[in-house]
Amino acid sequence: MPADPAVLVVGEPEREPADRRWCEKVTLGFRNTGGSAVRSGTVAFGTHVIGALGIDWATVESTERLPVPVAPGSGTEKTWTVCVDAWRVPLGMHVETRDVSVRWE
Repeated sequence: MPADPAVLVVGEPEREPADRRWCEKVTLGFRNTGGSAVRSGTVAFGTHVIGALGIDWATVESTERLPVPVAPGSGTEKTWTVCVDAWRVPLGMHVETRDVSVRWE
């Protein structure tokens, strides 16, 4: 009898400043509540470039590999340093990684 598929539950992203204004550290927690291991996948980040007056000027997409394997019934956490090109973030502006989506197999 085949095992149930993997079901990956993704926590809310936790953001903190990095040492450069065009980067940010983003931490995600993962828990596999399914019956099979998560063996591969990607995390997609949407990082917004925010101006001094709070205007959202652009969103830059990036992807990273999922920290695998995640066994059934277990969890893990990973922190990525998410950066955009420095020229996109002039003095007085900053980045906020607001959008996160995850695909897994």
